[in-house]
Amino acid sequence: MGILSFFLFLFFFFFFPVFAQSKNTSFIFEGFNEAAENLTLEGASVINPGGVLRLTDKSKYIIGHAFYAKPIQMFDKTSSSFSPNASSFSTSFVFEIAPPSSGSGGYGLAFLLAPSTQLPGAEPGHYLGILNGNNDRSASNHIFIVEFDTVNGYNEGVDVPGNHVGIGINQIFSVASEPASYYVGNTDHKEEMTLESSEPIRAWIEYDGVNKAVNVTISPAGMEKPLRPLFSHPTDLTGVLQETMYVGFSASTGEKSSFHYILGWSFQLNGVVAPPLNVSNLPRPPEEKDSSSYDAKTAALISALCVVTVLLLGILVYLLLFRRKGDSEILEDWEIDCPHRFRYQDLYAATNGFKESEVIGIGGFGAVFKGVLPTNGSEVAVKKITRNSLQGMREFAAEIESLGRLRHKNLVHLHGWCKQKNDLLLVYEYIPNGSLDSLLFNPKNGVVLNWEQRFNIIEGIAAGLLYLHEEWEQVVIHRDVKSSNVLIDAEMNARLGDFGLARLYDHGGMSHTTNVVGTIGYIAPELTRTGKASASSDVFAYGILLLELATERRPIGSSDFLLVEWVSECQQLGQILDTVDPSLNSSYSPKEMELVLTLGLICSHQRQQFRPTMRQVMRYLSGDDIFPLDDVDWGSAHYSQRESEFGSTLELSSSSTYSGR
Repeated sequence: MGILSFFLFLFFFFFFPVFAQSKNTSFIFEGFNEAAENLTLEGASVINPGGVLRLTDKSKYIIGHAFYAKPIQMFDKTSSSFSPNASSFSTSFVFEIAPPSSGSGGYGLAFLLAPSTQLPGAEPGHYLGILNGNNDRSASNHIFIVEFDTVNGYNEGVDVPGNHVGIGINQIFSVASEPASYYVGNTDHKEEMTLESSEPIRAWIEYDGVNKAVNVTISPAGMEKPLRPLFSHPTDLTGVLQETMYVGFSASTGEKSSFHYILGWSFQLNGVVAPPLNVSNLPRPPEEKDSSSYDAKTAALISALCVVTVLLLGILVYLLLFRRKGDSEILEDWEIDCPHRFRYQDLYAATNGFKESEVIGIGGFGAVFKGVLPTNGSEVAVKKITRNSLQGMREFAAEIESLGRLRHKNLVHLHGWCKQKNDLLLVYEYIPNGSLDSLLFNPKNGVVLNWEQRFNIIEGIAAGLLYLHEEWEQVVIHRDVKSSNVLIDAEMNARLGDFGLARLYDHGGMSHTTNVVGTIGYIAPELTRTGKASASSDVFAYGILLLELATERRPIGSSDFLLVEWVSECQQLGQILDTVDPSLNSSYSPKEMELVLTLGLICSHQRQQFRPTMRQVMRYLSGDDIFPLDDVDWGSAHYSQRESEFGSTLELSSSSTYSGR
């Protein structure tokens, strides 16, 4: 065994380095006329006589691939480790992207290492002919990408001009990127470049397998390599690459299109740098005819077709306008007289395409997004009501005409609306401090609402409800008064919002509503018997809200706890102030506190006839009237009806209009 081991040692000592060196792939192409046998092309072609490698022309939605035909050993087999590292490599190439004669093109090109020259299912556009919507971000791809992107908007639905260089690992979205530029000398000054300039650009991509980092550098083709890379990104490709990989390029077009060319290319595995390219020897792309250029006869034919098309469109518009009064109404009746209608494009732009990061609230009707209107820069909250919401969209929309005219300092203002297919978008003013529920039960940085602020909120909600019940041209029953539907503005004033369940009727009339809706804990007991909402049922919910503010306890707690029962029991024992929120640290007016707690109990009285109107509530709070404690039938005020007895009949409402944050 000793002799055998000795001979094996000699064999590997003298011959293994030879095998390893054979894997140190190196090549250089200064033009591609003589390189056809060394390349695998799909959708790409070599243009003679110059020898330019053209990845795409200006056709739309096409893909071009060009790979070095031989697989490359990407792991250092000379390593004594049982888990060898991905080998270092360096590549340099000169490319050119020629946009259309007018407007911007797309979408860019990429250098890549892939386990195969075939990329099945690859999509054009933002995916650059490499991946698709299903396998993007999959670790099974084993693909390393350096993209030279001319169009932004990946996964955002809207294309905008782009001009950046980025690194992608198993995905198109860049893990590191920088705007296209290069450092001047050894300074921090960077000179910007336009990738889509019809000018040759040189790129260097270097992976250090020892220090686990990728350097990316670009510059105009005629310059020396800048002293500093455009950016460096620490990454270990050992877990990304497979033992053998193919190196090459991919480019694609979409609705936007450009010519994508490679003029020269060198590559070195396990070397210091790729072989240098002599830029003066490289071919230039031919003067290819722009697909938008036409001869005189073609231009004349197109002009004639345009004239005919315009005439036909004019006739179509004429017919549509004069037939609107027939059976082809474009707008429903409720849409004609509603408040200001916003353009969908403006709301889309205001909310960054309804991004999830802009969501500030989610309720039964849908999500609420924060937005900044591009027209005037004002902040708004946009509620997107889906057709699958609990409330029918047409029924809800029918209330917008009247509710849009509500104006009071303690109500959230509805600025307008927009209808997009089957979705209804409601545009409200943006309230910065969010909901009362959040401030009360989940305060930022542990900041507690003081009693002065709470009493001001109590008065503000009362004023808003008085306006709805008695002071507007019709009676408005809110039907979902609760802490999460009360928003707090920058001056800590209360604003009642979310009128998605509101109902209107004329003064002196009666509500015909029969659905039991609202939020458990705030629903007046008579609603479960008659189903008819009234101003008194709003007063009941307001009473629960007063108890919440004073005690900082939710209407329904764990086990069988009911807030109104607990406060009522303490009141009957003469210990009502024992229910006060301990975080107030006795910093409150006992007289005001007792008034609020007692008023909360009487407003949430079991019997409607004992509840005050909101006008009476306002007079009690202002001290204009003395609360008639002796006239209250406290024996029947006890809240004995449990939620579990009628919970199955309730239709849960939406949550707050929006959280404001």
